[in-house]
This record gives sequence, structure tokens and C-alpha cells, in this order.
Amino acid sequence: MGYYAENLSGERLREVYEIAPARVRRYLRAEIDHVLSRLGGDDAVLELGCGYGRVAFELAEAARRVVGIDTSPENLALARRLAPRLAGGSGGCEFLDMDAADLTFPDGEFDAVVCVQNGICAFGVDQARLVGEAVRVTRPGGRVLFSSYSDRFWPARLAWFELQAERGLVGEIDHDATGDGVIVCRDGFRASTMTPGGFAELCASLGLLANVTEVDGSSVFCEIAAPGGR
Repeated sequence: MGYYAENLSGERLREVYEIAPARVRRYLRAEIDHVLSRLGGDDAVLELGCGYGRVAFELAEAARRVVGIDTSPENLALARRLAPRLAGGSGGCEFLDMDAADLTFPDGEFDAVVCVQNGICAFGVDQARLVGEAVRVTRPGGRVLFSSYSDRFWPARLAWFELQAERGLVGEIDHDATGDGVIVCRDGFRASTMTPGGFAELCASLGLLANVTEVDGSSVFCEIAAPGGR
């Protein structure tokens, strides 16, 4: 299990978002709004690294089916507990224990696969395999959406992590090792960033066409059309 599953899951992860400053809240809202703008009402959607359901619950309001996967038992338990209360009273989402780089779904199971808030770096898995698996379970012509941080968001991002460190949610920031899009804490936490060029290079290596855009001056989104569509 990685850092998040061992140290920053369940109610601790929920607190990370509850203490987010106004600029970070705007970033989080902009990510969700961008994803929603790319979905259709009849879509079946998979969210990679769903945490306690923060994003999945909102996607469930717009899509036909939402499945969230995570490797943290605490996250999944909290998501299932919150689902009846937050998702229209019916649950709205299915939450499964699964490795995003080793999906057990059949090919083409979903209309869209979503991985926001820098999951491509935070998961600590082989990025080519992660993207390849996401594309595999997306129907031909469907959408795959990954996001990371914009360089312009760095001051707000660092301030948010400093606040998390003050609350004891992550370790003390190692300011000597932190910079150039990478945050390092003295307890072993490390969060890097995927640049627009990095997204383009990764997708090109897999033979995939990617549309990379910046959203809200805070996120870099990489949208991939699953091969085979018209």
C-alpha cells in the first residue's frame, strides 16, 4: 500500500479537503466542472482513485452509472457510508477495491474514465500501464481524462500542503527538497507533477492522440479519445 492508503485515507483525507483555502476550493470545483462538461447523461463512468467519493458523488448526478475504485479500505468504507446520504438518497455509485494499473473490468466497459487531482503521479504506479489500462476499459471513441497541476497553481498548492502539515495530516515540508512542481515531506511523502509536455510524450509513446489543456490556471487536463471510434 502507498502513502495515501497507509497515512492519508478515510476521515484524514476528508479533512484535507475540508481545510482547503478558497483558491484551492476553486481549483477543486473547476476540475469537477470540467469533467462534467465532458460527460453525457447516459455515460458509464469509472473514477480511478476515488478516495471517499468526493468526485464520484457529483459525477453520479450527471451520469447513468459511476464506479469508483481505490486501494484504501478506509476510503472505500467511508465512501459507502456517505453514499446513501450524499448521492440522491439511492447510493448512486459503486465502490470497489481495485488497483488502477491492473483493472479487472473487460475491454470497453465504460464510456469515460476519469483520474483527477494528479492521480497519475500520486498513485506511484507505472504511468504508461495506468494510461493503457484506462484506455483499454474505455469503449472506442470514449473519453479518458487525467489531470495534474498547472505551474501557475504552485503557490496555492504549496500553501495547501503547508496547512496539511500544520494539521499533522502530512509530515513537515522539506523546503530544501521541495520545488519545481515537487512537494517533499520529511515523513517520506513526495508528490510530483505531470507537465503538458510530459502528458504529450507519454501518450505519444503509447500511440495515443491527446488533447492537453489548462483549466482555471490550476489544472492541466489530458483528454484521450479511446482508439476505434468514429
